[in-house]
Amino acid sequence: MTERKASTAEIIRASLKRRYRAERRFRLYGIAAVSFGLLAVLLLLTDIIGKGHGAFRQTYVQLRVHYDPDVLGIASATDPAALALGDYEAVVRQALHQRFGAPVERAERRELSALISNAAGYELQDRLRANPALLGASETLWLLADDDIDAWFKSRGGGAEFTSRMSERKLAWVDSLLEKGEIALRFNLDFFTRGDSREPEQAGIGGAVKGSLLTLAITLLLSFPIGVAAAIYLEEFAPQNRWTDFIEVNINNLAAVPSVIFGLLGLAVFINFFHMPRSAPVLGGVVLALVTLPTVIISSRAAIKSVPPSIREAALGVGASRMQVVLGHVLPLAMPGMLTGAILGMARALGETAPLLMIGMVAFIVDIPHGFTDPATVLPVQIFLWADSPERAFVEKTSGAIMVLLAFLTLMNALAVVLRKRLERRW
Repeated sequence: MTERKASTAEIIRASLKRRYRAERRFRLYGIAAVSFGLLAVLLLLTDIIGKGHGAFRQTYVQLRVHYDPDVLGIASATDPAALALGDYEAVVRQALHQRFGAPVERAERRELSALISNAAGYELQDRLRANPALLGASETLWLLADDDIDAWFKSRGGGAEFTSRMSERKLAWVDSLLEKGEIALRFNLDFFTRGDSREPEQAGIGGAVKGSLLTLAITLLLSFPIGVAAAIYLEEFAPQNRWTDFIEVNINNLAAVPSVIFGLLGLAVFINFFHMPRSAPVLGGVVLALVTLPTVIISSRAAIKSVPPSIREAALGVGASRMQVVLGHVLPLAMPGMLTGAILGMARALGETAPLLMIGMVAFIVDIPHGFTDPATVLPVQIFLWADSPERAFVEKTSGAIMVLLAFLTLMNALAVVLRKRLERRW
């Protein structure tokens, strides 16, 4: 009898040891999985930041510019028509010739002119329009450098992909500028204020950011009221029958439908049938409202369910109507959860690309939109366009735009967490 008890105790101890080992292995597997995921995210962020941090700085070259009326071909700076016809690039070339000497060969003149971006001519025109007294005068300006100069200067010749497009003459000119402190990196404000461009040094995300904001405004104005109203009806007023069950199942299924399907729906219905303007924020907002509507309805229903039944019973007990109970008690208490769901839905809409490609928001848009019907693009589509561009300098712009998009998404998710923490009620 004693030997049998000892044998049973040993079996139990051995079983416990195996169970403990299994638990330790399970914890190790979990830690390894989390560590691998964090490492992958860290490597991704390191690669994006390493490639994109240079987009927030741009290379500028200092030149002494003389607004010569003969070179410009204009007699008066007060005539807008004459200002528009001025040869401002000739003024930039003259400044370069004065700085480095007038080259004889045509190829050398072309290379010297390529030190400065063609955006310098537009800057001179704007300055002359703002101050007509500059005609015939001189001033020292920091002008935007070409993308090849910008890429080489940021790397300081640290890569073959940057030096391969720099001739010996160009390198000598840049070294001369560097010795005299006439070339420098400055904060690239144009990256946030300008629209798209075929020249990498002039391209910015200003148009895409404003297009995203206009599109999200339409999305929020449509999806939040409709989603909240649908959730209230399904939870508080709809009878429990097979039709409401059918609607609930389809709402849950719509949340899992690929977003490109909504883009096809927008193409077939809103463009071909209702003839809405293609590549406009109003169209993009309507399509993204369809994408986010299931998420808003599901999160709003969950928030309404979280309100204790005792609050409804107490309000009904003192004579409140069903509508008064919902609007005066249930809706205010469920609003934090609804707002959280709406913000998360907006974050999803901000990162959507496929449905917007289907409705034409992949167009090359230079101007910054000013209204809901103006041609526009959004930040994810802008990233898609730049990633497909052959110019090496657009890699930096692409990664910089991804950093801005990730910052927006992080901010929106953090806002959802903060709102939920501040506004939630504990029962």
